[in-house]
Amino acid sequence: MFKVTQLSKTIHEKKILKEINFEIPHGKIAVFLGRSGAGKSTLLRILSNLESYDNGLFSLDDVPLNLAHVNRTHTVGMVFQQFNLFENLSVEDNITFTLTNCRGLDKKKAKFIASQLLERYGLQDHSKSYMSQLSGGQKQRLAIARTLSLDPKIICLDEPTSSLDPKLTNQVAKYIIELAKENRIVLLTTHDMDLLKQLESHLFLIEDGSIVESALTSECMAFPSSYPKLQEFITGI
Repeated sequence: MFKVTQLSKTIHEKKILKEINFEIPHGKIAVFLGRSGAGKSTLLRILSNLESYDNGLFSLDDVPLNLAHVNRTHTVGMVFQQFNLFENLSVEDNITFTLTNCRGLDKKKAKFIASQLLERYGLQDHSKSYMSQLSGGQKQRLAIARTLSLDPKIICLDEPTSSLDPKLTNQVAKYIIELAKENRIVLLTTHDMDLLKQLESHLFLIEDGSIVESALTSECMAFPSSYPKLQEFITGI
C-alpha cells in the first residue's frame, strides 16, 4: 500500500496542492483527473522527487518513504508526457545507459535486460534506431520500457496517450494493465476518455489543488448520480 497524507505545495504564495490524501494498494491503478493547472502533473513530479513540496507524509507498505531517496532506490519511476528520451542515443542505448549509470550493471547484463524489454514492447527491430526515426507510439513504448528497466514499485505516467491515436491508446491501456498485474502501483494523469474506459482504477478528481471526489471506475459508471463532480468532468472531456 502506497499512502500519501497531507501533501501540500505552494508556488509564489499560490497553493498548488492542498492537503492531498490518498492510498493505493499494490496491483492497482490510480487515475488523477482535472483541468489543466489543477495540480495533477505537479503531484506526480513531487512523488518522483522532481519537485519540492511544503508538507506531506509518505509510506509504502507501512514503512515511511523518504521521497529524497526514491531516485537512488528506484522505488518510483516516471514516464513523461514528452517522453524525455535521450535523442543522441539509440533505442537500445536509451535502456543500457540507464541500467549502467543508474543501477550500476555491467554492459553485458544491461544489454540482456534491454533486449528482453525491447522484445516485450515490440521494439527489437528498432534497437539501433534513433529517436528521430521513431513514431510517437514507439517512443511511448520505449519510455515505458526504460522506466521499467529500473524495476520501480510505483510507476507514474503523465498523460501517456496525449499524442497517440485511438489504436495506440488501446496498446497503452494494455501495457498499463500489465504493469498493475505485476503487482506495481500505477499512478497516471489523463484527459483521454478512451483510455479511462479501459482501466478499472481508482479515480481522483482534483480541483484547485484539492481532491474533491473519488471513486472506483466501476462505481462511477454504475452509480453516476453518486459522483456528480466526476460525472460532470468525464462527460465534459
